[in-house]
Formats: sequence, C-alpha cells, structure tokens
Amino acid sequence: MVMPAGASPILLVMLLCQVAPSKQEPVPVQLRLAGPRGPAGEGRLEVLYQGRWGTVCDDGFDFHVATVACRQLGYTAAITWTHSATYGQGEGPIWLDNVRCGGSESSLAECVHNGWGTSDCHHGEDAGVVCSGQRLPGGSPQAISSDHLGEVPGLSLEEVRLKPILARAKLRMPVMEGAVEVKHNGHWRQVCNAGWTRNNSRVVCGMLGFPQEKHLDTRFYQKLWNKKLKDPNSNLKTLSQKNSFWVHRVRCRGTEPHLSRCPTEVSPPAPRQHACPRGMHAIVSCLPGPAFQKGTGKGRSKTPPGKALPVRLRAGTHAGEGRVEVLRHGQWGTVCDKQWDLAAASVVCRQLGYGTAKQALLGAQMGQGLGPIHMSEVRCTGHEHSLGECHFQDAEQSGCRHEADAAVRCHIPNMDFKSQVRLAGGRSPDEGVVEVLVPVQGHLQWGAVCGAQWGLNEAMVVCRQLGLGFASHALQETWYWAGSPDASQVVMSGVRCAGTELALQECQRHGPIHCPSGGGRFSAGVTCTAHAPDLVMNAQLVQETAYLEDRPLELLYCAHEERCLSRSADHMQWPYGHRRLLRFSSQIHNLGRADFRPRMGRHAWTWHQCHRHFHSIEVFTHYDLLTLNGSKVAEGHKASFCLEDTSCPEGLQRRFACANFGEQGVSVGCWDTYRHDIDCQWIDITDVPPGSYTFQVVVNPKHEVAESDFSNNVMRCQCKYDGQRVWMHGCHTSDAYGADVVNDLERRERLANNLV
Repeated sequence: MVMPAGASPILLVMLLCQVAPSKQEPVPVQLRLAGPRGPAGEGRLEVLYQGRWGTVCDDGFDFHVATVACRQLGYTAAITWTHSATYGQGEGPIWLDNVRCGGSESSLAECVHNGWGTSDCHHGEDAGVVCSGQRLPGGSPQAISSDHLGEVPGLSLEEVRLKPILARAKLRMPVMEGAVEVKHNGHWRQVCNAGWTRNNSRVVCGMLGFPQEKHLDTRFYQKLWNKKLKDPNSNLKTLSQKNSFWVHRVRCRGTEPHLSRCPTEVSPPAPRQHACPRGMHAIVSCLPGPAFQKGTGKGRSKTPPGKALPVRLRAGTHAGEGRVEVLRHGQWGTVCDKQWDLAAASVVCRQLGYGTAKQALLGAQMGQGLGPIHMSEVRCTGHEHSLGECHFQDAEQSGCRHEADAAVRCHIPNMDFKSQVRLAGGRSPDEGVVEVLVPVQGHLQWGAVCGAQWGLNEAMVVCRQLGLGFASHALQETWYWAGSPDASQVVMSGVRCAGTELALQECQRHGPIHCPSGGGRFSAGVTCTAHAPDLVMNAQLVQETAYLEDRPLELLYCAHEERCLSRSADHMQWPYGHRRLLRFSSQIHNLGRADFRPRMGRHAWTWHQCHRHFHSIEVFTHYDLLTLNGSKVAEGHKASFCLEDTSCPEGLQRRFACANFGEQGVSVGCWDTYRHDIDCQWIDITDVPPGSYTFQVVVNPKHEVAESDFSNNVMRCQCKYDGQRVWMHGCHTSDAYGADVVNDLERRERLANNLV
C-alpha cells in the first residue's frame, strides 16, 4: 500500500484496520452439526447468527478452530476437520471465513475472522468437524447418561462390582453373587450391610447388567465373616476397624439407573463414629437375563400379561444397544425421543433381560426406523415390567418424525467373552486372522478357525465379541496376514452362526475338526467396522404400483440378454409374441449408520453394452413368486446397474449418482428408487396359472455387502392373479409385523384357497 503524501500515521492505522481481519466483538452464537447422519459428533459445521443458520468456509480452517468448535458443541476434543463440503453443501449465508483461533477460546465468536457474512467462498467449501464421542458436562446432549448424573455433591461413586465369596461364585461367569464393592475417589470400599435393602440390591444388579435381584439368606455369609474376624492369619479385623474401608450407608428407591443417584453417606455423620459397627459387607445376588443363562434358563424374568408390549433393539453396534422398537397392533414401530429419559430406557433394558440403561439416546443416533412411530412422551416410574405399563401418548398427536427415534445403551453382564478371541496379523486392530481360545485335550489353547464355509454371520459374531462393531468382510483366505506362531493349529471348523450369538464359542461347529484345506492361508479372517448400512424395502410402494403388462418380444432383447425373462422365452419365435410381466416400483432405504457401497471397486464393474450401463453388484435383488406352500413358480432378479441416491430427506445431500461413471452407493438416510417402467423391474409370469401366491423380494440376497441387520431384507405380499388382473395386498418386510399377524394372514389365504 502506498501512503498518500501528508497522510498521518493515524490515518494509515485506520486504513489497515479496514482491510485486515481482526478479532471481533464476541457475539452469542449457537453451533450445530448437519449433513448426512453418521456417528454422533461429526458433520458440517453450522452457526446461528441473527436468527439464521449458516456455514463456515474452510479457508484458513485448522485444528485449533475445530477444537474450539467441538468444545462449544459440548465435546471434550476435536479428532479432525474436513474441507470441501465433505458432509454436503449447506444452504443460506456463509457466516464465517478465514477463522483463526488460538485453541483456548470458549466460543467460535471469540476467534479472528473476516467479519460476519464477509466471505468470498461458495458452499462447496463448507467446513466440517469430527469431535470425540465424550461430551463435557453442560454440553447440549444427544444422550442422557447414567454415569455421574445427579450424584450427591462431593461424592463420586465411580464403579460397582461384586466380589465373589463362595467357591461356586468364583468359578461362574458372570459373577452374580458376592460382596458389594464401590470405587470412591479411586479406591475400592466395602458397603456396610446396616440398613441395606432389596431396593439397593436392585440398583446394584441393574448396574452390573442384571434385570432382577434375588432374595438371599445371608446367615451363612455372616458365619464366614465372623470366622474370618477370628482368624489370626486374616487382616480383616484390622481393615474393618478403619472407616476408609467402608461406605457407611446407601438408600435407594430401586428405580435409580446408577448407585451415584442414590442418597449415600460415605462416612458416618458423627465424628469418631464407626462406619459399620457390628455389621459386615452387604451381599447381593442377581438373576441374569435369558441371553446370559446357561442350562435350562431358570430364573427367567416374566412379564405379566395385560399391558405388556414386546420390545426389541435394532441397529446397535454392541449387545444391549439399539433403536427401540415396540410391537403395537401387530406392527413394529419406533418410539419418539420427546421426554425420553433413563427411567424409560431402563424399563426397556430390564424388559429385554439386561440391566439398567447406561444411556438414553436421542435424535436417531442408532439410525432411523421405517414405518409407524407408536409412542411419544413416555413417562415411567422405573418399577414397570414393560414399556406398555408406562404413561405415553400416541405419536400421531405429537408430530414426531423418524429423525427423533429413541435408542438405548444398556448395562450388560461381563461375560469375559472378549478374552476368548483375538485378531492377528492385520494392518489395524480392526482386522486380521481369527484366533480362538478353546479347550484342546483338557487344556485351553489358542488356535485358528477353518476358512471353509466362513461367512458374514460368523464374522459378525467375532466383531461383536471383540467390541469392534459389525463385520465389513468375512475372509476365507488370509494368505496376506500372518497369524500368531502359537495359534497355527486349526482348533475350530464347520462354524455356523445365526449372527445373534454373543461369542463364536456359542455357534454350532464340528465335533472332530474337519478342515481339508488346512489352516495357514485358508484360515478365517474378518474386517470390522464401527458402523454399517441397513437396507429396507418400502413395502407400501410395491403394493401401490403393481400392475400387469403384455410386452412385445421386440422390446425385450436387452432384458433377455440379462436373463430377466423366464426360460421359456428362449424357445419363442423372436421377435414375434409377447411376455406377461408383473411390474412394480421399488424404493430401498438405507436406515443404517454407514453408506451402502458396492463391494467391488469401479475397476471391477461390468459394462453391459445393450443397456449401456455398469453393473456394480452381480445381483442386488431377487424377485420371486411362490405358492402358498413355498414352491417357486416364477423368479426375476435385478442387477445393481445403478446404485444411487434417488432422493434424500430434507437436510441431507445426495452424494451418489451414476451419471458419467460416478460413484455408486446409497447414503445414510437416503433411498434408491427403481421405477416400474425400467427393464428387469418385473417378474415374468407368462407361464404362471391363475391363483393366489406370495410375492417376495429379497434385497442383497447373497449378503455381498455387510449390513447391521439382515432380518429386514425380505419383503412379502399376498398376491391374487385371475389370468387378466393382479391384486397385491398385505405387503410387509419380514420383521415389520408380529408372528401372530403374519401367521393369520397366511392362514386366511390358505382357507380361501382350500389348502387347509
């Protein structure tokens, strides 16, 4: 800059101030994360200023800016930041540009920037952040946690455990009976049994992952205590005289999700008073839920009839967590997160055989459901046996949407399953050769798993057992990973899992090992991921769009080449004649927490000259027409020639498109639509006689791509064909209705056709 002659230094300073960014007067602003719904704590950074939401340009954006933003959002730290609209392009103004922070500011408004709304950026430069999952106290929560909530001032009960006393209790896993110990200020203390109630036991059992406490006669334990006090070789008498050995008193109502929520006295109120005079440690015995019982399943918690509503968890990364779904009026639906809290979440957890809730999750953090929203504003006391016993409103009256689906994380018992499996040789802790610890000739030994018949269900169990989430790949050959030298022997073969087991050791497998290919390069391997997609067909759209078309053969050459017609078409006099096609539209939603992407990279896609498009998955959907006895009378298939985001809900950006050899996939929350009027979107029923049938669609039938839940990949309809017209009714995904409703639909069809 050239200073005009005679200009004073003060004028120069004023000119510089106009062109150089400076620290702005702090303005109260709010931040939020937007864009494709993924893990909590990441997204496009948006700022609320003067009543309007806007974005932040990535010019000058760095880790210090991300740190301040994450802290303002309520997280402890930033993991990284993103540029170039990684989380989609925002809308409205770009409020901040060239933001520079030192890292210690409490708000983004305290950082240096060009000025509010002063920017030369476009929305393709919107910045995003990835924050650590742990939130600071006072941060705007997306989850209500039971840990350290509402605890007594100055008191910190960090952990609870049961110390087994009897020999049988020491040998059992999980530990279900023993002396209560709590961690206070980093040190373990025993709890005095004076004034100990069954409500206290209920809270302790809930924290340890058990739905119920068990009545216990402690007289035998009292005898052991007295014997130990008299034993000259025991230091119990000396320790029990110290108040630092005890927690004086706990008073719970039985509805608390955590012991820290109960009124507690660590030390007695009077000085020099003994913390536990003439007492001993409190003893608790818990009853495990059905999934954690061995043998006959005695002690199974029973839900009284009446208001009992079955519940289930969907799309959870680990056991005991997921989106809450309730069966009402014969159909599964979700719960709105309005007033969703730990009391209601704990009722769900106990009903399912877990302990109390660790977290009540808000804002569809376990993915969005599809179908009805059954409940809103659920209010529970904590003593209910079923969510249906709580007070609630029908969600239709509250205006809830699936963006507000409630979820839970429950306390589960420590089964020590994680120590019985490991991954070796991978590039990261999330992948490698599967090695298991099993008894071999009376001794525990680490060994490999035979890769023959190894699939995604088995890999899912391993990833869940290790706490690594879902399986993204199940590998039958692992020649590029070196296993552990002490685990080269194959100790498990013929493994068959349903996919819901808590440990690989619970799956079916060969008695004597039978692995013709041997171990080594043919050992089983897995790759795990924290999040996975979940595809679900829109059943209602199929029902509304089904119709018949008699299509001339001259228009079906390409479809015939791609094997979309019945075999009888091979013997027709082409191009004369026609085929009768049952056409319909399909809309496939990704309700998971990760994008659905083809397993093969673009280099391996197949070009089909006839239709002039690429196939990224060999078979994406199977279409079948079945008799009511289950026999197949007609079939079709849909190759994934174009996986893309046809539409996304408001607030989410389309990120996958097939045009110009683009990236294929279905984003989280979006859907891919195949219209009824495109090739192969049909079943060829030319050879099918009139009658009643079951129409079935299976998405991702070969499990080529891993999903968080395969149980909702099948859609079925009742189909009536009179030779000229077709009627489709009762369409539903395989897990959308209760078993009673499905059985009743099938029974009515059979009666109508005299098949009973």
